[in-house]
Amino acid sequence: MKVFKKLSLALIAIVTMSAHAQDKKPLSPAATATGKINGANITINYSSPSVKGRTIWGELVPYGKVWRAGANAPTTFETDKKIMVEGKELPAGKYAFYVIPEKDNATVIFGKDPAIGANKYDMANDQLRVTVKPKKSKTIAESLVYAVNKDNVTLSWEYWEIPLKIK
Repeated sequence: MKVFKKLSLALIAIVTMSAHAQDKKPLSPAATATGKINGANITINYSSPSVKGRTIWGELVPYGKVWRAGANAPTTFETDKKIMVEGKELPAGKYAFYVIPEKDNATVIFGKDPAIGANKYDMANDQLRVTVKPKKSKTIAESLVYAVNKDNVTLSWEYWEIPLKIK
């Protein structure tokens, strides 16, 4: 009888925890940004973490280190036509999208293998690297968000906006 009671309590605990876990939303939900620039269809797939009172640039995302530009899985950047990013050619294709933030600039990297995360990053797989100057925002972007605009793609998070000129 004692074994039955223990099993019953364990089963109730498991069912309760499982039901509670299903109610929770992901900490960094999946998101997609899409748009057209100069006739090219652009799609960015990423996971969107939140600031939650933390200092992002230089702390959570350290300066000088490759970051996957999102959470959970590698961020991908896809274009169906050749585009110019900051004056440099990026062929049509799907790429891993990385950022190396610094105090006054950011290096944006398009990696040839979109499945490789920042922990396995290898410079030999770079398709393109550009350096841009982040802009300070007056308002906080609580969740990381990408926007595909008329002539640029912008990553916004906390008080930084990282714009990429695209033609």
